[in-house]
Amino acid sequence: MSNPPRVETALFPEFGEIVLCTVREITPHGIYVDLDEYAGMSGFLHVSEISTGWVRNIEKVAKPQQKLVLKVIRADRSRREIDLSLRQIVNEEKRSKLIEWKKKERAVTIMNMVKKKLNLQDKEFNELVAKLLDKFASLYEALEAGAKRGEKAYAPLEIPPAIATEITEQAKEKIVLPRYEVGAIIEVTSRTPDGVQEIKKVLLSAIHSSSNAEISMTYVGAPKYRLRVVAGDYKQADKMMGTVLEKVKEGIGKHGTFSFKKEMSRKYGGTA
Repeated sequence: MSNPPRVETALFPEFGEIVLCTVREITPHGIYVDLDEYAGMSGFLHVSEISTGWVRNIEKVAKPQQKLVLKVIRADRSRREIDLSLRQIVNEEKRSKLIEWKKKERAVTIMNMVKKKLNLQDKEFNELVAKLLDKFASLYEALEAGAKRGEKAYAPLEIPPAIATEITEQAKEKIVLPRYEVGAIIEVTSRTPDGVQEIKKVLLSAIHSSSNAEISMTYVGAPKYRLRVVAGDYKQADKMMGTVLEKVKEGIGKHGTFSFKKEMSRKYGGTA
């Protein structure tokens, strides 16, 4: 593809921005890198910004063509000079940047497939990309929307049906949608003569109260049960868990006791 989608959001990096770079040259004083998201732009990582400690052998830090996640600590537009830091990067910033970059590359790959499959000309393709980026924050977000909602995600953009269909099919096949899990440990007792059966009846009724999420209840050990709710949206999962807990509480009523303790939520998938 001669004109791939542009993924950068600015013409020049800003102070404090986290950038993905490719090592170009290693010197005794530091490392020269190319900024992957800013075509033709380079930066310098001084040896003093590599680590909080003394760097004895800079060549052990990185190799040519290696990818580095760095922070912009000086951006001089007039001189087009960019100074970078590795020691000021925290692990979470590095992880987030790498995930973001993988998503961008995945989106470009998918859109390349769409272009090739439909034999789109450069002008038509670039206009398509522009429409998607006008509505969505990124190409990946646009594709994720198609994977979630199908062709109706692109209805406001007036994209030809054949193109909307192809984007949706590619997105559903290649985008891994995130899944969110919330859970709670429930303690429930019943003072009715058939207490065990009554509890089972209440729990089964509660977990079958909705088909909008995956809901399960497992026995931990009297009187504890583990509730697990999985959905494509955290708020949806948390709301459904609240609904299930309320139904259990109502079902037990005054004939027993009910309490719960939430567990840590988890996220699955959603990365490129």
